[in-house]
Amino acid sequence: MAEKPSKWKVFTAGIIRENPVLRLVLGCCSALAVTTTVSGAVGMGLSMTFVLVCSNIVISALRKVIPGKVHLPCYIVIIATFVTVVQMVLQAFVPDLYKSLGVFLALIVVNCIILGRAEMFACKNTVVDSALDGLGMGIGYILTMTLMSSIREIIGSGSWLGITIIPESVDRMTIMNSAPGGFFVFGCLMAGCVWLERKLNKPIERKTCGDVMLEQIDAAKTEQKGGAEE
Repeated sequence: MAEKPSKWKVFTAGIIRENPVLRLVLGCCSALAVTTTVSGAVGMGLSMTFVLVCSNIVISALRKVIPGKVHLPCYIVIIATFVTVVQMVLQAFVPDLYKSLGVFLALIVVNCIILGRAEMFACKNTVVDSALDGLGMGIGYILTMTLMSSIREIIGSGSWLGITIIPESVDRMTIMNSAPGGFFVFGCLMAGCVWLERKLNKPIERKTCGDVMLEQIDAAKTEQKGGAEE
C-alpha cells in the first residue's frame, strides 16, 4: 500500500512540482488570454483559487453521497454555483475587472484544473487534504499568471500594474499583447521548468487528459471485474 503523502507535500505539490499550468499543462486558455495585464491575471487567479478550494471542499464532503454514475454533472453543478458567486461579487464590487475577464470568468466552470482536481483528488481524499490541494494548486496558478502577465505587460506596454517601467522614448514590443507573444512567454517558462528538472535531476511525470481518462477506464474495469468475481 502506497504511503499517504504528508499535508505539506499535498499543499506544495501544486506550487512547483505539479504546477497546473507549467507542469500539468492545464488551464492554458485562460493563462494565455488574460495575462496581458497583471491586474487581470491576478484577478483571474484569485477567482480560480476561490472556486477551486470551495469546490474541492464540497466535493470531498459529499464524495460518499454523490452516485458514481452522475458524479461529473454533480461536480459541474457545484463548481458552477461558486463561479456564479464570484461573478456576482466581481460585477457588484469590481466591475472593471469583471468586464476585462469577460467570458473566461464563466469558463472557469469547465476549466481542466478544477474538474481534474475534483476527479483525481477531492473525490478520493478528506476535506482537509482537498482544501490544501486546492489552495496549493491555486497558489501555483496565481504565481504562473503573475509571472506571465508581468513579462508581457512590462515588455509589451512598458508598465506594471499601470506604473510606467520603461520610458516612453523606448519602443514597446506590442507583439507581447497578442497571442504569439503569449505563446512565446508560455513556451519560455515551460522550457525553464524542463531545465530546472534536469538541473535537479528530478524529472516530473506529466499526464495528459487522455492518460487520465485511460486510468479512469482501467480503474472502472477493475472494479467491475472485482464485483463480478464476488
